[in-house]
This record gives sequence, C-alpha cells and structure tokens, in this order.
Amino acid sequence: MRNPLPHYILSALSLAVTGCNENVPIVSLGIDDTYYIARMQKLQLRPALTGDRYEWKINGKSVSTDKDYIFIAEREGTYHLSFDIIDLTTPYHHDFTIEVLHEEVEYSPYISKVLEYRPAPGQFINEMPEYEDGDTEADMVRKAGECISGTADIMISLGGYGGYVTFAFDHTVMNVKGEKDFRIWGNAFYELTNPDAKGGSAEPGIVMVSYDSNCNGLPDDEWYELAGSEYYQPHTLHGYSITYHRPSPDHIPEEDDTGFLSDTKYIPWHDSTGGTGYIAKNTFHSQCYYPLWLKEDELTFNGTLLPQNGIDTSGTGRYYILYAFGWGYVDNHPNDYADLNSFDIGWAVDSEGRTVDLPGADFIRVYTGLNQYCGWLGETSTEISRACDLHIALPGVPLPEI
Repeated sequence: MRNPLPHYILSALSLAVTGCNENVPIVSLGIDDTYYIARMQKLQLRPALTGDRYEWKINGKSVSTDKDYIFIAEREGTYHLSFDIIDLTTPYHHDFTIEVLHEEVEYSPYISKVLEYRPAPGQFINEMPEYEDGDTEADMVRKAGECISGTADIMISLGGYGGYVTFAFDHTVMNVKGEKDFRIWGNAFYELTNPDAKGGSAEPGIVMVSYDSNCNGLPDDEWYELAGSEYYQPHTLHGYSITYHRPSPDHIPEEDDTGFLSDTKYIPWHDSTGGTGYIAKNTFHSQCYYPLWLKEDELTFNGTLLPQNGIDTSGTGRYYILYAFGWGYVDNHPNDYADLNSFDIGWAVDSEGRTVDLPGADFIRVYTGLNQYCGWLGETSTEISRACDLHIALPGVPLPEI
C-alpha cells in the first residue's frame, strides 16, 4: 500500500530521531509547509533567500532575528512558525508548521557518551579508571564512559586543577525556565562531628555547557560556565591557567618527615599568577600520577580558579576539613542533597560574565576548580560517578524531586 505521507515529510521524520547533524532537513521556503521532528531534537532552518532583516516567530511570538534558526522544543505538539524577510525590494513571508513528536526510542535520563577525558595529574589517575599498558586516549575515554554512563555509578577522578571530562546525553538537555535541568553525583561528605558547618570532603568541580549550534555532533561550539555561588566573589580568579610537567625519568624522590609523603616534589607546576608548586606523591598510591596515555610532557588547563577551601584544624598537616561552597559545583555537597547537586542551564555566562540564554545543552564539561594540596589527603580533585537529565523519567519512574 502506498504511504500517504509526502516524501519530504518521511525524510524529516526519519531524521528526527537522529538529532541535529549534517543531514538535518533544511527549509526550502515556499515549498514545504509541514515538518516533523522528535522532541528535544533540532531542526535547522536555513532559508536560501536573503534580505536586509529577518524575523522568526513561533505561535506569533518573535524568537529570532537571525537569518538562520534552529528549532527545538521540549514538548510535543503543533507549532506554528512564520519567517519574514524585511526588505524594501524583495520582502518575503512564509507560514509553516512543525509537528513535534514523541521519540520512537525512549530517551535515557542518564549520560549516554563520554567524549573527552583529560584529567590533570593526581593520586587516583591511572586507577580511576584503570590505565593498562598500551591504552590510548580513545581507550581511556571509552573506559570513563563505561564508568559514568547510565547507572554504572563507578567513580572517575579528574585529578588536580583543570582536569576535565566532557559527556553528552542521547538528546539535548532543555533549559526549562525556573527549574534545575540536570544533576551530577560526586563523593563529597560532611564531617560527622559538625555536619551543620558543611565541612568534610568537598572537592568542587566547575560545570560548563555547550549548545551544538553548528549541528555537527562534536563539542566544538562555544563553552559557557555555569556561574555558581562563588563566580562573582572577589576571591575567585577568572582567566587562570596552570601547566603541569611530566616527572623526569631521573627524578630522585624526596620524602617528608611525616611518613605519609613519598615524594614532595613529584610533579612540578607553574601557573599564570607566577605561582609554582608540586603534586606530591603519597604512600597510599604508588602508581604514576601523570596520565600515562597522554604523550605530551606538559599539560595546560585554563578556566576559573575557586578559592582554597581546606583548613588544617590540627596545625600539623594531619587533619584537614574541606568546606563546601554555597551551590553550583560538582562534588561539593553529599549526594543526598539533590538540590545542591543540581544545575540550571540558565546560570550560563560567557567569558565576560554576561548571562547567556541557551535553549539547552548538548555537551556538559566538569573540571576540578581548585589548585590545592592538603598534606596526606593529597590534591583536591573532583570525582564524579553519574549525571541525569531532570526532565526525563524512565517508564514507571517519577522525575526526581529537588
């Protein structure tokens, strides 16, 4: 039996479940009147005609004055769009409809893929996940993905300041106004003797998001930081960078007198403030702390530097308490505090600290936000084990309450 839907609609429908890529249907104004797309997937609208000014409207509300527009919707339904070329010589008006459908395969609320894993040196590097002789960067990215995708819940470490992981879901995480959009799990905890002080082990990681505006499926668009509670504080340093150096093969370890550190000058670093220091090696972790799969002898990381949060309450370097910041950071509060471990894409700011209104996030990056060493505890390093989209529920499972 002949399919009643026109060929261009069938084509759009088949592409809708694959998301935004180089094969996404492009509007040919004056020809196509209806398009089909799955919710939380993109439809590139690129008119061939040009003029002085442009305006896109959805259900009568202006949404863009750019020539090209990417349509995406959180909810299913019929959306009435119009496009105007405002030009004295060649004005143009076109009305069309986009039908937003439920996805054919249910989305997962959890991470579907890790795209980058570039940790800084640290005591858990080459262990979480485990490096095996001959592993390439692609192998370690795959292993990181096996740890934190879905509900595997296996911790990975990002090492010292700047080390990061980049991951994605099987859909765009939508920026829902007035709501938190995604949640990330770490391994922070409060000290049992004084939990109200929110001190214990907080190793805050900074979150960045990127919207795939070029629709190539790669994390190569502009990145935006989610401005947490410390972003605008005077003790936070923006535009910071640090460079770590691979330990020399003929380096001679220097122990300290505590018995906890086997090499106090193990991995040297210098930063953009003129500071220098070392990632020390402790007696609890004897493996190499420098990422063995990376060929570079120097690793440089850039970003925002949070203030040090560790206090040596013993005065002898034997008992540190790491205090949590207010909100907006990974591995900062215990996982039981869902709201304090959840994030709003509406917090996104550009490199100048200006608020950015993103439709959603296709890629999420977490990096260690502190350059801090706490004696036998070692470097402050962000760890994560899972993330979820707060707007997606598995069948029969309600959305998390935050």
